[in-house]
Amino acid sequence: MNNVYENNIRFLPLLKFLDKYKILLISLTILLLGIIVFFVINNQIQDKKSEQASDLYKEWLTIFSEDNPDTVEINKMLKIFLNDYKKTGYTKLALLSKANLDAKLENYEESIKNFKEIIELTNGYSGNKIFNKIARVSASRLLLSSDKYEEALQMLDIYSSSDTNAYIHELMGDILYKQQKNELAMSQYEMAAQKYTDETSKSIISMKISNIDN
Repeated sequence: MNNVYENNIRFLPLLKFLDKYKILLISLTILLLGIIVFFVINNQIQDKKSEQASDLYKEWLTIFSEDNPDTVEINKMLKIFLNDYKKTGYTKLALLSKANLDAKLENYEESIKNFKEIIELTNGYSGNKIFNKIARVSASRLLLSSDKYEEALQMLDIYSSSDTNAYIHELMGDILYKQQKNELAMSQYEMAAQKYTDETSKSIISMKISNIDN
Protein backbone atom coordinates (compact mmCIF):
# COMPACT_ATOMS: atom_id res chain seq x y z
CA MET A 1 0.00 0.00 0.00
CA ASN A 2 2.83 2.33 0.92
CA ASN A 3 4.58 1.52 -2.38
CA VAL A 4 1.50 2.52 -4.35
CA TYR A 5 1.24 5.76 -2.40
CA GLU A 6 4.94 6.54 -2.96
CA ASN A 7 4.59 5.89 -6.69
CA ASN A 8 1.60 8.22 -6.89
CA ILE A 9 3.52 10.92 -5.01
CA ARG A 10 6.50 10.47 -7.32
CA PHE A 11 4.42 11.05 -10.45
CA LEU A 12 2.26 13.81 -8.99
CA PRO A 13 4.41 16.73 -10.32
CA LEU A 14 4.39 15.18 -13.79
CA LEU A 15 0.62 14.70 -13.68
CA LYS A 16 0.14 18.29 -12.56
CA PHE A 17 2.40 19.51 -15.38
CA LEU A 18 0.49 17.45 -17.96
CA ASP A 19 -2.84 18.67 -16.65
CA LYS A 20 -1.72 22.31 -16.63
CA TYR A 21 -0.25 22.32 -20.13
CA LYS A 22 -2.35 19.63 -21.81
CA ILE A 23 -3.85 22.04 -24.38
CA LEU A 24 -0.38 23.34 -25.31
CA LEU A 25 1.05 19.81 -25.51
CA ILE A 26 -1.84 18.62 -27.68
CA SER A 27 -1.37 21.65 -29.96
CA LEU A 28 2.38 21.01 -30.26
CA THR A 29 1.75 17.34 -31.04
CA ILE A 30 -0.76 18.24 -33.76
CA LEU A 31 1.68 20.84 -35.14
CA LEU A 32 4.53 18.32 -35.20
CA LEU A 33 2.38 15.73 -36.95
CA GLY A 34 1.26 18.39 -39.43
CA ILE A 35 4.88 19.30 -40.21
CA ILE A 36 5.81 15.64 -40.72
CA VAL A 37 2.81 15.06 -43.01
CA PHE A 38 3.67 18.25 -44.94
CA PHE A 39 7.26 17.14 -45.57
CA VAL A 40 6.20 13.64 -46.60
CA ILE A 41 3.62 14.98 -49.07
CA ASN A 42 5.98 17.71 -50.30
CA ASN A 43 8.74 15.15 -50.97
CA GLN A 44 6.29 12.99 -52.91
CA ILE A 45 5.23 16.01 -54.98
CA GLN A 46 8.86 16.98 -55.65
CA ASP A 47 9.70 13.41 -56.68
CA LYS A 48 6.74 13.42 -59.07
CA LYS A 49 7.75 16.81 -60.49
CA SER A 50 11.33 15.64 -60.94
CA GLU A 51 10.09 12.58 -62.84
CA GLN A 52 7.88 14.73 -65.08
CA ALA A 53 10.73 17.21 -65.64
CA SER A 54 12.98 14.32 -66.64
CA ASP A 55 10.50 13.21 -69.32
CA LEU A 56 10.20 16.79 -70.59
CA TYR A 57 13.98 17.15 -70.71
CA LYS A 58 14.25 14.02 -72.87
CA GLU A 59 11.94 15.73 -75.39
CA TRP A 60 14.05 18.87 -75.04
CA LEU A 61 17.23 16.96 -75.92
CA THR A 62 15.53 15.40 -78.95
CA ILE A 63 14.70 18.85 -80.33
CA PHE A 64 18.19 20.17 -79.55
CA SER A 65 19.81 17.27 -81.39
CA GLU A 66 18.23 18.40 -84.67
CA ASP A 67 20.34 20.29 -87.21
CA ASN A 68 18.00 23.29 -87.04
CA PRO A 69 16.24 23.21 -83.65
CA ASP A 70 12.71 24.60 -83.61
CA THR A 71 13.21 27.73 -81.46
CA VAL A 72 9.46 28.32 -81.16
CA GLU A 73 8.96 24.87 -79.65
CA ILE A 74 12.04 25.34 -77.47
CA ASN A 75 10.65 28.59 -76.07
CA LYS A 76 7.32 26.89 -75.30
CA MET A 77 9.07 24.08 -73.46
CA LEU A 78 11.28 26.52 -71.55
CA LYS A 79 8.17 28.29 -70.25
CA ILE A 80 6.86 24.94 -69.01
CA PHE A 81 10.15 24.28 -67.22
CA LEU A 82 10.04 27.70 -65.54
CA ASN A 83 6.35 27.59 -64.65
CA ASP A 84 6.04 23.99 -63.48
CA TYR A 85 9.51 22.65 -62.65
CA LYS A 86 11.49 25.72 -61.64
CA LYS A 87 13.30 24.08 -58.71
CA THR A 88 14.53 21.03 -60.61
CA GLY A 89 18.01 20.59 -62.03
CA TYR A 90 16.47 19.91 -65.44
CA THR A 91 15.27 23.52 -65.63
CA LYS A 92 18.80 24.78 -64.99
CA LEU A 93 20.16 22.48 -67.71
CA ALA A 94 17.47 23.67 -70.12
CA LEU A 95 18.23 27.32 -69.38
CA LEU A 96 21.94 26.75 -69.85
CA SER A 97 21.53 25.04 -73.22
CA LYS A 98 19.04 27.70 -74.36
CA ALA A 99 21.38 30.52 -73.30
CA ASN A 100 24.25 28.92 -75.21
CA LEU A 101 22.05 28.45 -78.29
CA ASP A 102 20.98 32.11 -78.15
CA ALA A 103 24.61 33.20 -77.93
CA LYS A 104 25.47 30.99 -80.92
CA LEU A 105 22.60 32.59 -82.88
CA GLU A 106 23.81 36.05 -81.73
CA ASN A 107 20.63 36.63 -79.72
CA TYR A 108 22.77 38.15 -77.00
CA GLU A 109 20.05 39.90 -75.00
CA GLU A 110 18.02 36.70 -74.77
CA SER A 111 21.14 34.74 -73.87
CA ILE A 112 22.02 37.17 -71.06
CA LYS A 113 18.43 37.00 -69.81
CA ASN A 114 18.60 33.20 -69.51
CA PHE A 115 22.00 33.29 -67.81
CA LYS A 116 20.57 35.78 -65.30
CA GLU A 117 17.65 33.42 -64.68
CA ILE A 118 20.14 30.67 -63.82
CA ILE A 119 21.95 33.03 -61.44
CA GLU A 120 18.69 33.86 -59.69
CA LEU A 121 17.79 30.18 -59.34
CA THR A 122 21.22 29.21 -57.97
CA ASN A 123 22.06 32.18 -55.73
CA GLY A 124 22.42 31.71 -51.99
CA TYR A 125 24.09 29.32 -49.59
CA SER A 126 22.19 26.26 -50.79
CA GLY A 127 22.36 27.17 -54.49
CA ASN A 128 24.30 25.24 -57.12
CA LYS A 129 27.68 27.01 -57.20
CA ILE A 130 28.80 25.37 -60.45
CA PHE A 131 25.75 26.53 -62.42
CA ASN A 132 25.99 29.93 -60.74
CA LYS A 133 29.62 30.43 -61.74
CA ILE A 134 29.07 29.25 -65.33
CA ALA A 135 26.13 31.64 -65.72
CA ARG A 136 27.96 34.60 -64.15
CA VAL A 137 31.08 34.17 -66.25
CA SER A 138 29.11 33.61 -69.47
CA ALA A 139 26.84 36.62 -68.87
CA SER A 140 29.84 38.77 -67.98
CA ARG A 141 31.62 37.82 -71.21
CA LEU A 142 28.53 38.67 -73.29
CA LEU A 143 28.04 41.99 -71.48
CA LEU A 144 31.70 42.83 -72.09
CA SER A 145 31.28 42.18 -75.82
CA SER A 146 28.22 44.48 -75.72
CA ASP A 147 30.30 47.28 -74.11
CA LYS A 148 28.29 47.07 -70.87
CA TYR A 149 31.40 47.10 -68.72
CA GLU A 150 29.93 48.04 -65.35
CA GLU A 151 27.24 45.37 -65.54
CA ALA A 152 29.80 42.84 -66.74
CA LEU A 153 31.93 43.59 -63.68
CA GLN A 154 28.94 43.36 -61.35
CA MET A 155 28.39 39.79 -62.50
CA LEU A 156 31.80 38.93 -61.05
CA ASP A 157 31.62 41.02 -57.86
CA ILE A 158 30.97 37.88 -55.85
CA TYR A 159 34.50 36.69 -56.69
CA SER A 160 36.32 40.01 -56.22
CA SER A 161 37.35 39.25 -52.63
CA SER A 162 37.80 35.51 -52.97
CA ASP A 163 40.53 33.25 -54.25
CA THR A 164 39.04 32.52 -57.65
CA ASN A 165 40.40 30.83 -60.77
CA ALA A 166 42.71 32.26 -63.42
CA TYR A 167 40.08 32.71 -66.12
CA ILE A 168 37.89 34.92 -63.92
CA HIS A 169 40.92 37.05 -62.99
CA GLU A 170 41.66 37.42 -66.70
CA LEU A 171 38.06 38.32 -67.51
CA MET A 172 37.98 40.92 -64.74
CA GLY A 173 41.23 42.30 -66.11
CA ASP A 174 39.70 42.58 -69.59
CA ILE A 175 36.72 44.52 -68.23
CA LEU A 176 38.85 46.85 -66.11
CA TYR A 177 41.15 47.48 -69.07
CA LYS A 178 38.15 48.51 -71.18
CA GLN A 179 37.18 50.88 -68.38
CA GLN A 180 40.73 52.30 -68.55
CA LYS A 181 41.41 51.23 -64.97
CA ASN A 182 44.87 50.04 -65.90
CA GLU A 183 46.34 49.48 -62.44
CA LEU A 184 43.40 47.34 -61.38
CA ALA A 185 43.50 45.47 -64.70
CA MET A 186 47.23 44.83 -64.25
CA SER A 187 46.61 43.40 -60.78
CA GLN A 188 44.01 40.96 -62.13
CA TYR A 189 46.24 39.92 -65.05
CA GLU A 190 49.14 39.26 -62.70
CA MET A 191 46.97 37.02 -60.51
CA ALA A 192 45.77 35.20 -63.63
CA ALA A 193 49.38 34.69 -64.78
CA GLN A 194 50.27 33.16 -61.41
CA LYS A 195 47.39 30.69 -61.57
CA TYR A 196 47.50 29.59 -65.20
CA THR A 197 49.52 26.41 -65.68
CA ASP A 198 49.63 26.19 -69.48
CA GLU A 199 52.11 28.24 -71.48
CA THR A 200 49.57 29.39 -74.10
CA SER A 201 47.42 31.13 -71.50
CA LYS A 202 50.48 32.60 -69.80
CA SER A 203 51.65 34.03 -73.15
CA ILE A 204 48.25 35.63 -73.79
CA ILE A 205 48.33 37.25 -70.34
CA SER A 206 51.87 38.50 -70.97
CA MET A 207 50.70 40.20 -74.16
CA LYS A 208 47.80 41.85 -72.33
CA ILE A 209 50.15 43.12 -69.63
CA SER A 210 52.50 44.40 -72.34
CA ASN A 211 49.63 46.34 -73.92
CA ILE A 212 48.99 48.10 -70.61
CA ASP A 213 52.68 48.97 -70.20
CA ASN A 214 52.69 50.51 -73.67
